[in-house]
Amino acid sequence: MITCPWCGTNYANFQSNCQNCGGPLPIPTQAVANPAEAALTPPPPAPRPIADRYAWKLVFSDGWFIVGMVFGILGIVFGCVGVGLTISMVAALVGLPFVLISIPFFGLGGAALVWRYQQASKTVKVLQLGEAARGEILSTEQNYNVEVNNRHPWKITYRFQVFGRAYEGRVTTLNTPGPQLQPGCAVYVLYLPDAPETNAIYPHP
Repeated sequence: MITCPWCGTNYANFQSNCQNCGGPLPIPTQAVANPAEAALTPPPPAPRPIADRYAWKLVFSDGWFIVGMVFGILGIVFGCVGVGLTISMVAALVGLPFVLISIPFFGLGGAALVWRYQQASKTVKVLQLGEAARGEILSTEQNYNVEVNNRHPWKITYRFQVFGRAYEGRVTTLNTPGPQLQPGCAVYVLYLPDAPETNAIYPHP
């Protein structure tokens, strides 16, 4: 039984993507003496059937996106209160500072939301169209300074080579990395041929 880590749909047999939400499904792992030597299944050729809406799955598990939402909500609240007090005229002097406070909150929140969505869209593009290269997991660490949906995200750092040049990449996930994503394990990395610094692990954890 394979369970989609994004929407919880169960599948009896492995397939590369969830039919319900479009997210990549984890490759089933067999018990091996050394996970670093486990056989890798290469990614299917591009274009891969990963839905564009998968970007929303990524941003809603991203700490910076959550922070941006909080700042944006605070900006809206301060703005509404300030405008209401200003219009009432009775408390105009009190309302104006609320309006001024709302501007940086809303600006910073909106900028964070746009930035993280753009990054998530790039990740989806890489998963759809990227070229494949063999890579290696360098580190797998949990960030206890950030909490999203009562879970601490994991940061997975990896490296790979394209035409003899080494690149490093990082991916953040709320899903607990399996034995195939531990330091020293081999992985497949997808990258954009014209911009290898834009890359992602496949399947996306």
